[in-house]
Amino acid sequence: MTISEVRAWLETAEEGDPYFLELRNDSRAGVRKLLASYARRMEKKRLELERHLEKERFDAGFRRSTDSPVAGVDEAGRGPLAGPVVTAAVILPPSCPELAGLDDSKAMSREARERLAEVIRKHAVAWSVHVQPAAEIDRLNIYRATRESMERAVAGLSVRPDAVIADAMALQADVPCHPVVKADAQSLCVAAASVLAKTERDAYMDRLHEQYPAYGFCRHAGYSTAAHLEALKAHGPCPEHRKTFAPVAGFLVGTSGKPVQEKTIMDNL
Repeated sequence: MTISEVRAWLETAEEGDPYFLELRNDSRAGVRKLLASYARRMEKKRLELERHLEKERFDAGFRRSTDSPVAGVDEAGRGPLAGPVVTAAVILPPSCPELAGLDDSKAMSREARERLAEVIRKHAVAWSVHVQPAAEIDRLNIYRATRESMERAVAGLSVRPDAVIADAMALQADVPCHPVVKADAQSLCVAAASVLAKTERDAYMDRLHEQYPAYGFCRHAGYSTAAHLEALKAHGPCPEHRKTFAPVAGFLVGTSGKPVQEKTIMDNL
């Protein structure tokens, strides 16, 4: 086989194929390089599967029986200056090999998150998303608004879970709720909730950018970047900004100490 043919064969080759023995005796530098690359890919897959099984075992520890439904809950958007906090609740089957590679949403690219979000929605036993608007965050404070949103996401599930695993949040529900620090890195169902919450919020902020283009929400998703602060300085807050967050509140007060009128969309264009 030519080097190109070997490369193409390795794309679909399975470990244990007898042809590997012949390739390992091949002295060509190109073949040796391809075999080394193949070995690295296989090791990455092995570690990925190992982590996946660890996450499934973690979730299994909260099940009352083999098929007992366990929901994972997570949020996206607690820290930004604008936009909602979005929470999601997900119940996965006890075994879901289709989600191998699923991790905390912050550890993945946007492309990977969006691809996996489709897989999650397809294979989940049940899933639910709740959007808590900026006005409620200002009314309740971010902690209470996030907790209420998580509880609503759980209540919105079409299947009642026997237990809930929440990422570092103590929830009130009619089933046992377990707050776990960094649960999105340990639990498969919480990681799935993390991905749904993040992709839903990203889509929301993209739509918000079309409504309020002056702030660049599609680039920073409402977080406190230098560009976002400059836009706030130039245009003042829009209705989607969190007025109780210190940087935004500062732009609501003029140099005289008197409140400045909140900007509207027409002011920003």
